[in-house]
Amino acid sequence: MAGSKKGPLMTSNNANLPAEPHKTIEEMYQKKTQLEHILLRPDTYIGSIEKHTQTLWVYEDGRMVNRSVSYVPGLYKIFDEILVNAADNKQRDPKMNSLKVAIDVENNLISVCNNGDGVPVEVHKEEGVYVPELIFGHLLTSSNYDDTEKKTTGGRNGYGAKLTNIFSTEFVIETADGKRLKKYKQVFTDNMGTKSEPVITKCKAGENWTKVSFKPDLAKFNMSHLEDDVVALMMKRVVDIAGCLGKGVNVELNGSLIPVKSFMDYVNLYLDSVSESGIRRQCFYEKSGDRWEFCVSITEGQFQQVSFVNSIATIKGGTHVDYVTNQITGYVTEVVNKKHKNAHVKAHNVKNYLWVFVNALIDNPAFDSQTKETLTLRQSSFGSTCVVSEDLLKKVVKSEIVENLLSWAQFKQQKELKKTDGAKTSRINVPKLEDANEAGGKNSHKCTLILTEGDSAKGLAVAGLSIVGRDYYGVFPLRGKLLNVREATVKQLNENKEIQHLKKILGLRQDKQYEDVKSLRYGHMMIMTDQDHDGSHIKGLLINFIHSFWPSLLKVPSFMVEFITPIVKATNKRGHVLAFYTMPQYKSWVENLGAAKSSWSIKYYKGLGTSTDKEGKEYFSDLGKHKKDFKWEDDNDGNAIELAFSKKKIEARKDWIRQYEPGTHLDQTSPLIKYSDFINKELILFSVADLQRSIPSMVDGLKPGQRKILYAAFKKNLVKELKLSQFIGYVSEQSAYHHGEQSLYSTIVGMAQNFVGSNNINLFVPAGNFGTRASGGKNAASARYIHTCLSLLTRFLFPKDDDCILDFLEDDGQSIEPTWYMPILPMVLVNGSEGIGTGWSTFVPNYNPRDIVANIRRLLNDEMMEPMEPWYKGFRGTIVRGSTKENAVSYISNGVIEEIDETTVQVTELPIRTWTENFREFLKSVTEGLKDENGNLPKDPLIKGFKEQGDDYAFEFDITLSEEKMQVARSEGLLKKFKLTSSINTSNMHLFDPAGKIKKYDNPEQVIEEFFHLRLDYYDKRKKAKLAALEMELLRLENKARFILAVVSGEIIVNNRKKAELIVELHQKGFTPIPIKSKSAVASETSEESEENDDSDPVNASGIRASDYDYLLSMAIATLTYEKVQKLLEDRDKLNGEVDTLRKMSVKDLWLHDLDAFDNKLNEVEAQEEMDRKLRPRGKQTRVVAPKAAARKIVKNNPKPNKSVEEDLERLNLSSSAMDTSEQPGGIRTLNSL
Repeated sequence: MAGSKKGPLMTSNNANLPAEPHKTIEEMYQKKTQLEHILLRPDTYIGSIEKHTQTLWVYEDGRMVNRSVSYVPGLYKIFDEILVNAADNKQRDPKMNSLKVAIDVENNLISVCNNGDGVPVEVHKEEGVYVPELIFGHLLTSSNYDDTEKKTTGGRNGYGAKLTNIFSTEFVIETADGKRLKKYKQVFTDNMGTKSEPVITKCKAGENWTKVSFKPDLAKFNMSHLEDDVVALMMKRVVDIAGCLGKGVNVELNGSLIPVKSFMDYVNLYLDSVSESGIRRQCFYEKSGDRWEFCVSITEGQFQQVSFVNSIATIKGGTHVDYVTNQITGYVTEVVNKKHKNAHVKAHNVKNYLWVFVNALIDNPAFDSQTKETLTLRQSSFGSTCVVSEDLLKKVVKSEIVENLLSWAQFKQQKELKKTDGAKTSRINVPKLEDANEAGGKNSHKCTLILTEGDSAKGLAVAGLSIVGRDYYGVFPLRGKLLNVREATVKQLNENKEIQHLKKILGLRQDKQYEDVKSLRYGHMMIMTDQDHDGSHIKGLLINFIHSFWPSLLKVPSFMVEFITPIVKATNKRGHVLAFYTMPQYKSWVENLGAAKSSWSIKYYKGLGTSTDKEGKEYFSDLGKHKKDFKWEDDNDGNAIELAFSKKKIEARKDWIRQYEPGTHLDQTSPLIKYSDFINKELILFSVADLQRSIPSMVDGLKPGQRKILYAAFKKNLVKELKLSQFIGYVSEQSAYHHGEQSLYSTIVGMAQNFVGSNNINLFVPAGNFGTRASGGKNAASARYIHTCLSLLTRFLFPKDDDCILDFLEDDGQSIEPTWYMPILPMVLVNGSEGIGTGWSTFVPNYNPRDIVANIRRLLNDEMMEPMEPWYKGFRGTIVRGSTKENAVSYISNGVIEEIDETTVQVTELPIRTWTENFREFLKSVTEGLKDENGNLPKDPLIKGFKEQGDDYAFEFDITLSEEKMQVARSEGLLKKFKLTSSINTSNMHLFDPAGKIKKYDNPEQVIEEFFHLRLDYYDKRKKAKLAALEMELLRLENKARFILAVVSGEIIVNNRKKAELIVELHQKGFTPIPIKSKSAVASETSEESEENDDSDPVNASGIRASDYDYLLSMAIATLTYEKVQKLLEDRDKLNGEVDTLRKMSVKDLWLHDLDAFDNKLNEVEAQEEMDRKLRPRGKQTRVVAPKAAARKIVKNNPKPNKSVEEDLERLNLSSSAMDTSEQPGGIRTLNSL
């Protein structure tokens, strides 16, 4: 821009353009006076001066009439300004009791006169003119400029009556000032261009009135006379004023008293005009304080409102109408939806049936324009409140509105849903349906429709049809889980193919009351799903589907049936097979079996796909054993179904889950199942499992799927990169992962992501494209292209030496992940979490791991914690503390935007969880002239264009705007205008506590406090476990040394002897048998070798296994020397010293050392990341590193380790690093092995 010049009063677009040859510069660029501008551009001040045709209420023949009206808004406005001025005087002088209006059509003369305090007849000392002249003849004069003074008058901006003067050929102001005993009269002509000298005469004391008479300049409104429609509108406004001012003021029109003494009288004029057969519609009136009065009536389905603010007619309503209306619609909506569960009425539906009349006095009102048709002032600035009483709300509910709404909702729903109704017909075309031969015929009531979970289960059912035949059995596979119809919209129901197919197959008709099944295509609906939690959920959704629309069908005996299959089969060596249908039943059998279990072969049947066709035929050969009928007992069954699936039962559902007792299961031996028993004993298991999958544990911050992944990585010691697709297979195999590979893929990717807004510490290395900030990680590459391994920090957070004290679970007899891991930090705060489960959801922000470490150190030193605020690695914006509500704090995340010049801004950071692609699309949506995919231009363009530079970490959006739009953006705030703020809340931090119960945490310090005590206990357990291991190693060394001496001295002869004899001798000589650890004992250790077979390790008469002395008998011959004995004794003495040192150390010392090791490794990793980022070429993808501000905190939050502890560690000589040092450069000596 340097060097460019602009001409005066020229925009940049027109700068330096040559003038048109036929105009002079003076002709092109003109300056107008305020008066000239008003006359030149009247629409800015009084509205349009063209004739408009609109349907409006007018006052004719003593009644209100709603008809089409042709009028000029500008003319109507100048009349209204004078009328409102007169009404305002009631607020200034409560003694005012008269207002007279005369409309002389023949002489084109209008006058408005009111008593009460007149205008002061006195010369204004600063302006040098009389006050009446100043008020009515000088622009931008007003008594309403002091915004600190709260006024409930209509005037505000200083135009008002002057506009009437300007658009009149003659304007006369007369006023009597009884206080100063002066009467004033002045005449303005020629559109306020000419004024007479004021005429001052005497008046009596107490004589106070003001009269304005004017002749509209009809030519400026393209009119020749005052037309009937305009006069009818003016007369209606006079009646309006009578209704607003009430009984305290007599309002006359052309010499006749208006018969309206209250706002209720005024409302009745409208109600009478629409009454049928002389019966007036119901109307409920209420006065709220001194400033509000309103009436509520009922319409035929179209919202109407008549409203006033400080006597100004707000013909388009505004915030005052919304204030009253929203209270009514909210209450009615709640009541209607409670009475009719399927109504799904919204507030706007209720509003359509309301006719609201509002008369309000509001402090310093603000409108959408000078025409004042819509109030825009915020409710908080009204200066008063209007609370609709519950008494009036109840009256509204008791009116016909509820019946109207229910009729409308039912009609609309029935009309839409009936489009997908089924019918009893013998032939239908539904994809994948294996229809019964008799379905839809005279024997249809005998037919059973088998609904299976997917196509694989359909194959099992079809195999069974060879046993029972196809005449009375049909099969249809469901695609996943059915929609929860209870809360679904009509649109969702009609677009759901699964529901359409079920209605068609069964022949269901919407809302028909079924006493029997004779009108259906099938008389029974049999559900055949997997015997897992998701299978139970599918059953529940189908039951919910029928109960929502056809509850009477559930009462028909044997209509709803389930087909159960074994979950476990046990086969002994003679081929005898036992089937178990519940896990508690199986576990009870195993406990009773005892040691004889080894003679049985166990097979788990997680899904129907596990069963063979042969087994399917066996199931159908004994239908009585596998078929269970659902039974409707009483209303408790219906209540239980609603409890499980209705959104209105959220709190009750939470209590239901809280009352769950582990071990709860449905008794499958009974031939009949009550619906309530199914909900409370089977479906609840799904709800609990769903919650556990969705909400992390406070202890390790992981959900079950994440925990399985970490378990598999630790078991494989995944320190070298492995293709993600291969790792997914390994996780599925080793951790009994029962869900899809895609779910596993997305979970691993999420644990490895490290862009801004994802993880503060990624537990896996993202070797390849694991997603970027561009789309929130959704652009990750396929699993076959990317690799991963454990992050360098992972084992520092999850020390290997804690593995032996964890509680590992079992699945299908296989040892899998622990109940939870025990990290050195509460990881749920480090990386945050979010999820939605049954009854609860959670959101935990990310926090700075250094802040967490610092607070743990404070607790270890018996100091108070310091409050923490959310922190996201690499984020260069600001996170500002917001409001506090119910102990929870909200924060505002701000991006970074700055002005480069008067038409350019630059965005260099986005708020948390605002991805660059989304921001780019937002900019496109507000770019001038840029059409969207549908070819539409932006409705409210903001910018001219933008350029994007940089990479995923450091990017720049250079955005250009016009100077006018820049001013708008500045006034609203650049951050707000460009949507560069996002909220971060701590009000929903729900986590599973150590006891496995869902718990809400108000702040991160509560999480640390609870974690602290649990982690201390586990350090104590770790210390005891390590001491036990060291003592066992001492025993092993002593036995080895003694054994070598015995062999060397000839006391024990090893050569040419049977192993059994040697074992007996070793036992007799007092050598300690040390059993080999089973693989299940150390579930997380690498175990690629095969398991020992129990039968190959016999037990002798003393109860000792042959392998118990392998640690002696498997020693190499070369070790049976005096030198080896000496070395073993030295190792024993050294180990004794380590044991003594470990016993002297406190658990706090162990934790502090782990924290020191983690801090050091974190510094090392971040320094490497910073170096990598600097070495990368600008403009390419880079890894996210900590900002400099965070780097400066390293020294502050990383105090030097306790020297005495370090000395003890050196004496222990335990230098095992968190992972093999060969795999990590610069490995740190740690005490993680403790």
